[in-house]
Amino acid sequence: MSTFVLRVWLPDRPGALGAVASRIGAVRGDLVGIDILERGAGRVIDELVVELPSDDLLPLLVQEVAEVDGVDVEDAHAIVTPIADPRVDALETAALLVEQSTREGLFDELASHLGHALEAEWVMVVDGDADSALAVSGEPPPLTWVTAFVAGSQTSAPVAAGECGPDDVACAPLAKSGLVVALGRKGRPFRARERRQLAMLARIADRRVVELDG
Repeated sequence: MSTFVLRVWLPDRPGALGAVASRIGAVRGDLVGIDILERGAGRVIDELVVELPSDDLLPLLVQEVAEVDGVDVEDAHAIVTPIADPRVDALETAALLVEQSTREGLFDELASHLGHALEAEWVMVVDGDADSALAVSGEPPPLTWVTAFVAGSQTSAPVAAGECGPDDVACAPLAKSGLVVALGRKGRPFRARERRQLAMLARIADRRVVELDG
């Protein structure tokens, strides 16, 4: 069996998800995971984890799901490693953060686990005042671009708080320590649940930085 993640927009009404599940079954797929990313304005954005007996069935699966009334497929991609429960994954990351005994280890763990949990192509922990990168995961844009983005985000309170922002970049402050964690990916916008998860992990890391500095 091959495993795929479908990000779909559905009408926020009873039966919509059931209709999608029926189409998944029609192509011999097995719906094994559901994650609600965002709700509002009569729509809900879900990530569905689907197992298929053959990779060749993915185009047919996307076609079948897209034919459900009011449903749009934003993205569909294969995953190689088993997908984790986002709630458990967030708790495991939080536990690892509070266990760190050095700032370097803390920032490295934060960057690494955010990259995994949010499927980011790059993560960077930056000190905007010093224009320096304290940890990097993946292949980020140049440091000057990231620090400029972080500085620009401070002009908008919702963006600075990590509540919204560009589709392909998200950031969250470590407010007490004066740092910021930024991350990005192409093709799949960051949604409300993902931004909240980023903000909460940044708060945990921020508290641990204060404890280590103390």
